[in-house]
Formats: sequence, structure tokens, C-alpha cells
Amino acid sequence: ESNHHGECPICCLPLPVDGEKSTLMECCSKVICLGCDVANQRREIKESLENICPFCRKAAPTTDEEADMNLMKRVKANDPIALRQIGQLRYNEGGYDASFQYWTKAARLGDVGAHYALACMYREGQGVQKDVKKKVHHLEQAAIGGHAFARHNLGAMEGEN
Repeated sequence: ESNHHGECPICCLPLPVDGEKSTLMECCSKVICLGCDVANQRREIKESLENICPFCRKAAPTTDEEADMNLMKRVKANDPIALRQIGQLRYNEGGYDASFQYWTKAARLGDVGAHYALACMYREGQGVQKDVKKKVHHLEQAAIGGHAFARHNLGAMEGEN
């Protein structure tokens, strides 16, 4: 069954709901399944090849600075996954205003994970005023996109009413 993570761009199988079973490629912001990642690593080791992305074929970043530069490059290109990722980084640092801006932009570009993150912000009142209507709107958008936690939260809210 499909979910909000979509499909692996390599094998076209649905990405698992468990984020630990997939890998975000820092060069191109593509999420690939763990099976394709491991298969690529095995191929590289067996054939003594350079470590490259199995999707875009670019060399993997070797430093945090290089990874950050790649991320910012993807953000400037309006990549919704990169926008959600940098929003999460800013949120973890306590930069709620910046995370709100990045997640809003990602949500406008159709990223359901960003919709869910915005719903959580409106629920908690972090960086924004608590707003039940906006929370429900973003939960609905995330649930329509297949976000499992958004579906659960909407169901729990319905059960309370």
C-alpha cells in the first residue's frame, strides 16, 4: 500500500513508513529504500568503486560543510524535501519562526510531512499561536497525502467529538 513517502526512485517499490528503513540522499534529496542503498554499497565495495548516489550518480558529500552546501543548493531550488529537512534542523535548534517559513513553503509545494509538522506547531503553539482550524487543515492535507500519524490524529480528534 502506498503512503506519503512515495516510492523508491530506484526500484519503484513503496517506501516503508518506518523512516529507519530508508535513506535520504544528501546530494539530490531523494529518499531511497534501504534495500537499494545496501545493494549500491555492496556493488561499490565488490567493484572497488567510489561512493556515489545510486540516483543522481554524484559523489557523496565527505564533510558536514559539503552536505550543508548541498542542502542549501536544494533549498534554493525549492526542493520540498530539502525545505522540510532544513525546517526540521531549524526547529531542533529552537528557530521556530524559520522552521515555520520553511515548512510553509514545503507544504505549498505539496510535502505532506511539512503539513504534518505545521499541524504540530499549531497544536503546540510553538512559533505560532495555537489555532485549531489551521491544525485541522494541515492534518487533513497530510492525511489526504497518506501521512499515517495525521490520519491517526484526525481519527483521535473525531473520537473525542
